Amino acid sequence: MTSLASKAFCRVEKLCHHLPVVLNTFLVFSITGEVSYLVMVEAPLEAEQKKTEWSAWWKSVHLLAQYFMLINICWNAMLFLRTSPSIKGVFLGGEGMGQGWRYCYTCETHTPPRCSHCYDCNVCVLRRDHHCVFFGRCVGFRNYRYFLSCLLFMWSGLLYATLMNAEVFIVILKEGVTLHSVLLLLIPWIMLVSGQVSARAFAFAFIADTCVVGFLLVSAFFFFHVFLMFRGQTTREWYSNRRPYSLGLPGNLSHCLGLRWYICWLCPLIQSPLPGDGIRFQVTGSLDPTR
Repeated sequence: MTSLASKAFCRVEKLCHHLPVVLNTFLVFSITGEVSYLVMVEAPLEAEQKKTEWSAWWKSVHLLAQYFMLINICWNAMLFLRTSPSIKGVFLGGEGMGQGWRYCYTCETHTPPRCSHCYDCNVCVLRRDHHCVFFGRCVGFRNYRYFLSCLLFMWSGLLYATLMNAEVFIVILKEGVTLHSVLLLLIPWIMLVSGQVSARAFAFAFIADTCVVGFLLVSAFFFFHVFLMFRGQTTREWYSNRRPYSLGLPGNLSHCLGLRWYICWLCPLIQSPLPGDGIRFQVTGSLDPTR
């Protein structure tokens, strides 16, 4: 009985581990499908413009832009998940241990500066920034580029989707700010279950709300990590108000995104080798926290 319960718990744990990735994938493709529908069917708004050559070019440009962003989101997310930031398979010895090295009692090994143990991944991560609950993987030295590029295209895609869904908000609020329209925007699920709106109205309202909320959340994450990258900090170092490894703006950019930092964000296929090994870092400031 205990063995059966243990197996069931392990299966539930694995399901919960992959649930954020599945949910994010569903939302990304749902938003893309809804925006594609708005471009192909609903726009342009004037009936006489729907069959013109201008309309065809307009739709083609919009579809190319949104699927370019979708491909970049999916590709960077896949590379982020497949690139391990941990110390597994990394030779940590050689030149001896210096300042900043610690001993991890869980992994039973000495770890270099900026490396810390993640209890979710159950492994030490090189230049660990944080554990991303949305992907179920740590953000570290080797996969930071893909994480930030994914955030960039998620931010631009959600901005684009929010602007495209402006017409949805206009249609919902065209008769004024009524109780029905406000409830449809705030609690579309309850409005659907109670039979107050159709499934089509619910779908548009729900995805439009998701675009706005998602854009605000991703904006906060994206600009925070751009701020950290410019300063040469990890999230852990920002909490303790330390900047011991800042190399100036160009050095910080190349350290996070690689030697081709100025172009690698356009496509994950562009090779951009990292200048370091994630073990040794040039110290340019105090290692002690200031607060």
